[in-house]
Amino acid sequence: MWLVGASLFFYAFWNVYYLPLILISIAMNFTLGSTISSKDVRLNKRTLLIWGIILNVCALGYFKYTDFMISNINWIFHIEIPLQHIVLPLAISFFTFQQIAYLVDCYKGITKEYDILQYALFVSFFPQLIAGPIVAHYEMMPQFVRTSNLVKNYHNILLGILIFVIGLFKKIVIADTCAKYATIGFDQLPNLTFWGGWFTSLSYTAQIYFDFSGYCDMAIGCALLFNIKLPINFNSPYKALNIQDFWRRWHITLSRFLRDYLYIPLGGNRKGEMRTCANVFTVFLIGGLWHGAAWTFVIWGMLHGVANIVFRLWSKVGFTLNKFVAWLLTLNFINLSWVFFRANSFDSALKVIKAMFDVSSFTNKPWWRMKYYLTDFGVRSNAFYALVILIILCTILPNSVQILQKLSLIRNKRIIISFSLILALISFALLIKMIVIPYSEFIYFNF
Repeated sequence: MWLVGASLFFYAFWNVYYLPLILISIAMNFTLGSTISSKDVRLNKRTLLIWGIILNVCALGYFKYTDFMISNINWIFHIEIPLQHIVLPLAISFFTFQQIAYLVDCYKGITKEYDILQYALFVSFFPQLIAGPIVAHYEMMPQFVRTSNLVKNYHNILLGILIFVIGLFKKIVIADTCAKYATIGFDQLPNLTFWGGWFTSLSYTAQIYFDFSGYCDMAIGCALLFNIKLPINFNSPYKALNIQDFWRRWHITLSRFLRDYLYIPLGGNRKGEMRTCANVFTVFLIGGLWHGAAWTFVIWGMLHGVANIVFRLWSKVGFTLNKFVAWLLTLNFINLSWVFFRANSFDSALKVIKAMFDVSSFTNKPWWRMKYYLTDFGVRSNAFYALVILIILCTILPNSVQILQKLSLIRNKRIIISFSLILALISFALLIKMIVIPYSEFIYFNF
């Protein structure tokens, strides 16, 4: 009850007027799920499931895509329907997908009976409410009712604070610094040079990595304070050697949802190669649109859909690449596709991409002297080298989850006390930085 109240307060703190929305969603889906999973054979459970999915998707569609649809209708028919300027409710994309999965699992008969309070905690649990992971009932519900989790575990508390601080450092020190340069390149400069284009795209590639992985770390850390273990949602995606491997590492729970509740119901790979490719493309198209109501997100999803199809056909033929070449090709494709993900418009995206391939922007100054081409960003050439090294380190160093697994084995009290003191100092420094220097919201907060 305390955690439900705290989570709802957390949600309402952003905008109290949207609190009834999540409460209605919880009540509606719990009622539908309980009815679908009941043993009453007179009920048409398939119809209830379909209506449940429709209601959830319509709510998401209204808040997230109304203005997008109106603007496209205006453009196609040359009319001027006024935009509604609907504010996107916090976390609606995440708790909608989470509850659709719950309804489907109720229909399949793989859920157990839980009361409304436990279900409310499953949906609103504040560490993962804003930006995931998109959790399944079978991995969370048993933890909420487990008696051993009601006892304070100081080892878990220490590990939770540790992983939280790592995530906070990633966000406010690394991601927010990179965000400043990405904003200059995408939104402020009218033109970019070759090095400016690459500096802009790589800045965002680093920003979104440390922003999203930082959030995932903070969510895992918060949950550990209550002895709750969230599923891994981020596993060194820039180490991927192909685009399929990337999606096994990036936003893992979203990939799992799209696979289990969209790709497989569409037929998966069971109905021939052409149908499989169509299913893959459809999944990534919807995945792109889920991220945002803009054509740039659609293009981003389409790019990844085509890339996955190409890799699938490439693998079928039996072609293989050197590991370094495969990694470099994959990372560069990801970096290029992030341009559409970040850009506020096609013009902004094309500006950056054009610059990335515009060697004619080199003047009489030596092309390798980057400091001549990054002056608009207020940085020297060593900033570019530092950015490249930062991204390479993402592919070499262990990630936060691997660090957490190793540290969880430490039981020596002296080491733990030393760790705690260092952690306290770092936390204090990060809090001072948050007070003194402006910081940005999480990227996935917008979805």
